[in-house]
This record gives sequence, C-alpha cells and structure tokens, in this order.
Amino acid sequence: MDRADLTLGELAARDHAFYGLVWAGTTLTARVDQALVHAHDLPLSWFEVMLWLHGQSAPVAASDLGAKTLLSRSQVSRVINSLQTRGLVTRAASPTDARSVRITLTDAGRRAFAEADATRRAALAEVFDDRLDERDVEDLERIWQKLKHKPA
Repeated sequence: MDRADLTLGELAARDHAFYGLVWAGTTLTARVDQALVHAHDLPLSWFEVMLWLHGQSAPVAASDLGAKTLLSRSQVSRVINSLQTRGLVTRAASPTDARSVRITLTDAGRRAFAEADATRRAALAEVFDDRLDERDVEDLERIWQKLKHKPA
C-alpha cells in the first residue's frame, strides 16, 4: 500500500515554524533515545538526569533536578531509583535540610555518562551536525535563548 504524501496545508509562517520546532524536537529526541537504549540500556530520561548531575561540582537536591529537567517530580524520583540500582548515582541526606536528599554521579556514573554522551553525539552527527554549519548553530542558540527568556 502506497503512503499518501501528507502536508500541513496552508499555514502562517509562525505556525509552520512552531510545528517545525515540534517535529525537530520529537524526531531528534526519538533518535537519541533509541540509540541510548540500544547501546547502553539507558533511556533518554536517565541521560537527562545524568547530564544535569555531570555538570555539577557538588551533590544536587533531587527537587532541583526536578525543576531543571523536562521530567515530573515523580519521574525524577523513579529515574534516580533506577540509576541508583545500577550504581550510577548515590543519595545522601542533605547536611542542611533533613527532608532533602542530595544526588551525585558515582565514578561508574561519570563513565557511563561519557560513553552515552559519545553515543548521543554519534546519533546526531548525520541529522544535526552534518547539516548545520556554525552560523545555523549560533542562530538556534540565539532563538533558544529568546524562547527561554521569561518576560517580567
């Protein structure tokens, strides 16, 4: 059975740009998730938590991870449980708040993150890096900063 060549029809430029962002995000996310699961049995949600932990010099409150990631609080908690089971993170009570737990990558977690990040880069090379020049990347960064900015 032949597939129909579907189009979005007539859209305003802003609508087309929005749906383009949605398509790009969904497509690239699925590609990276598939590569990470295949190579490391590591879903993208786990990688995202590890990414934030990797960038920190000190243990992080689980609630801070929830505020930074695209995951819900309960999802972050489940991801941390899974990462801890695999020995990739540790939990410790906060020295300043008995209700808070601090999370940090273990040495094994740092190694696993580095390997997964190399897989992420390889998965994106053909569909992102090879298609975009430095100016494109700078433009995307500028646009991302504009979209991220919250008006006062």
